Amino acid sequence: MQVIRVHYWAAARSAAGVAEEDVDVPGPVTLADLRADLVRRHPESDRLADVIKVCSVVIGDRPVSSSDPGSVLVEPGDTVEFLPPFAGG
Repeated sequence: MQVIRVHYWAAARSAAGVAEEDVDVPGPVTLADLRADLVRRHPESDRLADVIKVCSVVIGDRPVSSSDPGSVLVEPGDTVEFLPPFAGG
């Protein structure tokens, strides 16, 4: 198995209950599959699926569009960051 490192920020961290975790994968996976796996890993969270669905996603150092997560490929060794929308002014 190979690993994808996941970082959660703000509300995503609260929903997941952890700041980061390593996910074992057999090879490249889609962002949609990774999201589904993360939700399965945290059955105690009733908010994680909704929170990460609206998050901005950064893979490595590049922001990616999460509007079509089935078309975004995540490679073993990548770091994926979930950044919820922030309010400010």
